[in-house]
Amino acid sequence: MSNKNNSIEFSKSTMISVNNIELEVFEAGKENKGKPIVLCHGFPENAFSWRFQITELVKAGYHVIVPNQRGYGKSSCPTEITEYDIKHLTGDLIALLDHFGYEKATFIGHDWGANIVWSLALLHPKRVHKIINLALPYQERGEKPWIEWMEEIFGADNYFVHFNRQVGVADAILDENKSQFLGNLFRKNIPPTMPEPGMLMINLAKAEKSLGEPIMSESELAVYVSAFETSGFTGGINWYRNLDRNWHLLADLNPIIQHPTLMIYGEQDMIPKSEKLTDFVPNAEVISLDCGHCIQQEKPEETNQAILEWLEHHNV
Repeated sequence: MSNKNNSIEFSKSTMISVNNIELEVFEAGKENKGKPIVLCHGFPENAFSWRFQITELVKAGYHVIVPNQRGYGKSSCPTEITEYDIKHLTGDLIALLDHFGYEKATFIGHDWGANIVWSLALLHPKRVHKIINLALPYQERGEKPWIEWMEEIFGADNYFVHFNRQVGVADAILDENKSQFLGNLFRKNIPPTMPEPGMLMINLAKAEKSLGEPIMSESELAVYVSAFETSGFTGGINWYRNLDRNWHLLADLNPIIQHPTLMIYGEQDMIPKSEKLTDFVPNAEVISLDCGHCIQQEKPEETNQAILEWLEHHNV
C-alpha cells in the first residue's frame, strides 16, 4: 500500500497467525517498542484508511500496529457468520497484543473499528490503556437487541436491518459494483437531499452519478477497490450480522468504561452525537471537526493534531 500523493509509504504487510486465523498487519515504528498504538478501521475500509496518521504517530514515539481485521484485505475471511461476533473480533486484537508481547495498548477506532474498541474496553478492560474513537460514539445496550430495535425505528430498508434480514443480497450487488460503490460512498460536501427510497448501500452501488466531491484520489480509491477484489464484502458485512448476537454476549458486563478517552466527531456526519456519552464513558473528552464521516481521511492534519495533543496531555 502506498500513496504517492502524500508521500506516506506503508511498509509491506506481514501475515500473523492469531486467534485461529491469519491477519494482514502493517507495522511502523518498531524502534518505539514499548509504546504500542493499534489502529482499527471501519466498513468498508481497511488499514489504508490510517495512511495519514501512521507517520505522525511514529514521529511522536509510538509503535504503530494496523491490522486489516478479519474479513478484510488478505486477512482470513471465515465462512461462518458467527465467527465475526464481538468475542472473535476483540479476541483478534488481544491475540495481536500477545503476539507483540504487550500487556496493553492505546487503541484508535473509526466507525466499526470504534465499536470494536468500545467493546474491547468492556470485555478486556485490563488490555486497554487509552481510547481514541472517531465517528461512532459508545452505543449503550438497550432493552431490545439492536437489529430488532432498528427495524422498529427505521424499517426494513435500513442497511443494518437489510444486511441481517436479506443475507447475501447486498453482498452480491456490492461485489458486482465494487468500484462504483466505493467511489460513490467516499464523498464529501454532499448537498442535503431527501434520502431515496430503498437501501442506502445498494443505491450507492447502483448509482451512475456521484454526489459531492471525492474524498480521495483515483489512485487511493484503487487501493480500496483492489482490497475488496481480494476479500469481497461479505466478511465485513458479517460484522453487522452479529449485532443481536453481540447484544446477548454483552449482557452481563459492567457497561461503564473508565479509560481515558477522546471522542472525535465529524460535524457533517450522519451519525448523531451521543447525549449520554459521559454517562457511560465518564473520562471522555469530546471534540468535533468540520467534516463528514471519514474524519481521518477528510481532515488528516486536524485529526492528527487533535490525537497528538490529547496523547501528549495524557502521557502517563
